[in-house]
Formats: sequence, structure tokens, C-alpha cells
Amino acid sequence: MLATASLLFVSCSDDDDPEVVNEEETITTMTVTLIPVGGGDTVTLQTQDLDGDGPAAPTVSVSGPLAGNTTYGGAILLLDETDTPPENITEEVAEEDDEHQFFFQTTGSINGVTYGDFDGDGNPLGITFGLETATAGAASLTITLRHEPKKPNDGTLADAGGETDIAQTFNLTVQ
Repeated sequence: MLATASLLFVSCSDDDDPEVVNEEETITTMTVTLIPVGGGDTVTLQTQDLDGDGPAAPTVSVSGPLAGNTTYGGAILLLDETDTPPENITEEVAEEDDEHQFFFQTTGSINGVTYGDFDGDGNPLGITFGLETATAGAASLTITLRHEPKKPNDGTLADAGGETDIAQTFNLTVQ
């Protein structure tokens, strides 16, 4: 009778609702569109790595220079092009906004980046953002998407933790 009672106790554990594990996304392409507020030329930044961690390096492109002393509205599109048709990973990141955050690091002639969207708790997400250029010169913009970062965090990768889904540095010219 004691053995039967212990089996009932074990079989009645609270594992009826196992925690769902969200795996990291496969992202082959990140396209960043920068549209100047008030008009001007749109600039597109793209990194594409169709073989993932394979031997080929990603193809990185920048469609043109940024205008000096200008504010841009930015938007990020993420695709998994290993699927046909390509899967829009941006939608998944938006749905799981509490488990993702983009981080922006700049150098040179960029004054800063501001978040344009937030998760349900008011923490930054970064699918949309603002970017402000300074005077003419060289610049770089590194965009990193973290999966399951600590939220809130101090805005740095070191404090955020989590796993990197994609990271790319774009070398830019500000005219």
C-alpha cells in the first residue's frame, strides 16, 4: 500500500504544463532601411549569409552614404532564406518581444540611436529605431540581436547576457 501511494504521489507531479523552450532563430539575412526624416535618399544596409556558420563569409552591402546632421527612421527586416519561401523572422521577434532586444553600437559621425519600439513591459526592442548623424566623416553601426537578454538592462551587451542571434558591423560614410 505504501508503494502504491508513492507511485500516485510521483504520478501527480506538477509537470502537466511543461515549459515551452523557444529555440534561437535561424537568420540568414538582415536588411536595415534608413529613411531620412524630412526627405532625401533612403540608405539600405544588408548582411546575407546563406550558409550560416559555413565556410563562406557573409555578404555585406551599404547602398550609399548617409547625409550629415540628419535624423533617420530605421527599420530592421530579418529573413530565414533556408526556407522556401523565405520566413520573415522579424514577425517572430516581434511576437516574442520579451525574449529579444536589438543593441546598437556606433562610432564616428553618428550622434546616437534611439529605440522606436518596446516590449509589453516597456523595455526596448529595436525593430524600429532612430539614428542621428553628425557632420561628415566615417562611421560604423553595429547591430546585434540578443535572444533572451536580461530585461531591463543598462543597454550594453555585457549587461544584457543572452545569446546572439545575429550581429553585423556596417562601415558607413556620412557626407
